[in-house]
Amino acid sequence: IDECSESAVCGDHAICENVNGGFNCFCREGYQTSTGKSPFTPNDGSYCQESVNSNCHLEHACIAANVHKTLKRIEPIKEQKALLQEIYRNSEGELSSVDIITYIEVLAESSPLLGYMNSTTSSKDDRFNSTLIEFVKTINNFVQKNTLKIWDQLPTNHRRLHLTKLLHTAELVTLGISQNFQKATQFDMNATDVALKVFVFDSNHMKHAHPHMDVDGGYVRIFPKRKTPSDTTGSVVVAFLCYKNVGPLLSPSDDFLPDSQDDDNSEEKEKVISSVISASISSNPPTLYELEKITFTLSHGKVSDKYRTQCAFWNYSVNDMRNGSWSSEGCERTYSNDTHTSCRCSHLTHFAILMSSSTSIGIKDYTILTRITQLGIIISLVCLAMCIFTFWFFSEIQSTRTTIHKNLCCSLFLAELVFLVGININTNKLVCSIIAGLLHYFFLAAFAWMCIEGIHLYLIVVGLIYNKGFLHKNFYIFGYLSPAVVVGFSASLGYKYYGTTKVCWLSTENNFIWSFIGPACLII
Repeated sequence: IDECSESAVCGDHAICENVNGGFNCFCREGYQTSTGKSPFTPNDGSYCQESVNSNCHLEHACIAANVHKTLKRIEPIKEQKALLQEIYRNSEGELSSVDIITYIEVLAESSPLLGYMNSTTSSKDDRFNSTLIEFVKTINNFVQKNTLKIWDQLPTNHRRLHLTKLLHTAELVTLGISQNFQKATQFDMNATDVALKVFVFDSNHMKHAHPHMDVDGGYVRIFPKRKTPSDTTGSVVVAFLCYKNVGPLLSPSDDFLPDSQDDDNSEEKEKVISSVISASISSNPPTLYELEKITFTLSHGKVSDKYRTQCAFWNYSVNDMRNGSWSSEGCERTYSNDTHTSCRCSHLTHFAILMSSSTSIGIKDYTILTRITQLGIIISLVCLAMCIFTFWFFSEIQSTRTTIHKNLCCSLFLAELVFLVGININTNKLVCSIIAGLLHYFFLAAFAWMCIEGIHLYLIVVGLIYNKGFLHKNFYIFGYLSPAVVVGFSASLGYKYYGTTKVCWLSTENNFIWSFIGPACLII
């Protein structure tokens, strides 16, 4: 029997090959099996899906090519549900970090189409329901518990960028699809790791609508501003999303995998300990349904006395999703016990409960201290600029002492300027490493000129006669060349330790920080 005579026996993008007693299926070039089996048979649940280039190593051009190729392949699909089914089918099974990035980018690029529903069928709302179901199933593929180790392969900046893009796209598409419902609707959908609840109502039902969602051991509820009755008509969509596993991926600490967490020995870092919930509103007109407050209670693991919980939201810009961070601005904790925390916030976005050591600095305090530091550096830069101007242009005070002061001020000025501008530019590893190297050099140069100041004072006290020109030459060599030697030697031994995932400074890994502390202590 020639089983391969049937053209579709192996499914799309597959080749059939007869063997004794049966047949085998192989994927065509550019495709791979969904289960990793090769050869396969249709009965084992395998099918051929597009093979994303896993050898990209997160190179922008390679990933962009993958995204472009995938978009071209799905371009003929104009029906939203079919498009989501295709993305869902290709994102099932084992994924690489490049797969995740590619399909999230494809989902984000497809969001305008997904949000536009041409209502021509008779059972319109049923169609919207089924589309939302497919969308939640697709999102669930990217944030299931078994994807944590895949996300772990991504650098922090890539992980935060694409997670933020996924959360943002999920919010946009959910609102876009839900706006098409023709009548008051309450829609629920629960996947293994993502839950969705949507409320759709018009102005006539606003008084009786109480948008809320029950999440694992807690709830979230929206309270609109009270308004006097008016003739305004329109519709409102309120959407809630709950992500069970996204929180640890967005933790300020990079140690988010379950087997790396140890509460008894953990460093004093903030950690996300709850699910992440999203709340969003779309009303037409926009002033029809305005937020007064949102309240939520989230469950979390038992928190011991040495830790405290705080309410936070994921703060990001649509134009710069790479630099998202947790903030507590506009949120306050209203109640907390060992296993639950209640919060009230004055805005909408993605919320979670953070845990930090009771002695560590909170998010709000950290922001305040950062602003104080920046203000202090700016004042210092102004004063240093005045000193440099004075020592450089007033010929009456020129001497060896003022030459030393001038170079010390220049070194400090450049060090503080680089610190102010670049200490937090950690999204680009190369740029961050260069900034860390410059800081290392200029701060060491400042210490070197402080040492020269001490040597000069000693020469004056003992009354030693010296050649001024010769001394100045050696001062410059020691002040600028010796720091360059230290930085060059350090970079040759451990260039990868310049710049960390949080700040552009020297890493403490393998005691590399001693390449700065050592010379500084020696001079002091």
